[in-house]
Amino acid sequence: MTPIPTLTTPRLTLRAPGPADVAPFAAFYASDRARFVGGPLDAEGAWRMLAMEIGHWQLRGYGRWMVEERESGRTAGMVGLFCPEGWPEPEIGWDLFEGFEGRGYATEAGRAAREYAYNILGWDTAISLVKPANTASAAVCRRLGAVMEGEFVHQRHGLMQVWRHPAPAELSDGGMEAYA
Repeated sequence: MTPIPTLTTPRLTLRAPGPADVAPFAAFYASDRARFVGGPLDAEGAWRMLAMEIGHWQLRGYGRWMVEERESGRTAGMVGLFCPEGWPEPEIGWDLFEGFEGRGYATEAGRAAREYAYNILGWDTAISLVKPANTASAAVCRRLGAVMEGEFVHQRHGLMQVWRHPAPAELSDGGMEAYA
């Protein structure tokens, strides 16, 4: 089994998903907030999606973390590294749960996930896939220094924008994260 590391940022803990996450995950996937990531789904579909997220760690050696507010311990969403079958290349993705948007959590957790991908896994690039109508996720991409480089059509999810993140050398040579 691939051990899932815990990451911390000033305000967040990124931790392994598990059984306690079924209810908040199902609530997210039952809501309209999930429309950009394959939802809404019923409880069984959400359970299967959470199982896929956990299994992704085993199949790829990396995946997405549940995001908790450090101060309250509440689960704020899921952020991390994702590349299921059919994806054009590994991505950094984020889903924030109801009530946690607008606080910079996706940017903060996305930055931590990217640092893990570059510094621990040795990635030399990463993308984020964003549905064209998902302006909030496009704004997170911009805050992370990513630029839109094209489009990708997925057989189930349809048209998505491909946002390219700065390479590790760009970040270490005075890029955006040098000033974070």
